[in-house]
Amino acid sequence: MQKLASFEEVLPKLLNIELFSDFNKNSERDRKIMQLVYENLRLKEFSAGDIIIKEGSKGDLFYILYSGSVQVLQSTFEGDQIALANLNSSMNVFFGESALISDDVRTATIAATTACRTITLSKKAFTAICEEEPLFGYRVLLHLSQRMLSTIRSGNVDKATLYEALYNEIANA
Repeated sequence: MQKLASFEEVLPKLLNIELFSDFNKNSERDRKIMQLVYENLRLKEFSAGDIIIKEGSKGDLFYILYSGSVQVLQSTFEGDQIALANLNSSMNVFFGESALISDDVRTATIAATTACRTITLSKKAFTAICEEEPLFGYRVLLHLSQRMLSTIRSGNVDKATLYEALYNEIANA
């Protein structure tokens, strides 16, 4: 297993992640907080084809895609899996963020499409950092809330569109 790169190498990647984008690498306080985050990160490696997160399973890890590519899959009501997105590390993506604040099951499968390296933060470590540095918790939870609100809004638009299409189909039958 490889070791996580140095703090100075990982910091730019962290700051490019939406959840940590409010932190400034030139602020002494922000650097101290991000150093604490860095100390709690773990490197995980996956081979092409490996399942990183399995839909329906419980998990307590938040993942940042450090290198490689993944595919996001979700099951239909019929049990078929559909690909929702193909993502790579240059996109500064993360997944599994709801595990930081909830014990719900995973809502999608994340499969490695190439060899991947992820950096992870556990729910336990996240909570400990928030207790030690409330500013960290506030900033991250604000981003999580905004992200979830965006997802809800998008879902509402999708439902309205589907309802309208179904209504029009029935009305024109």
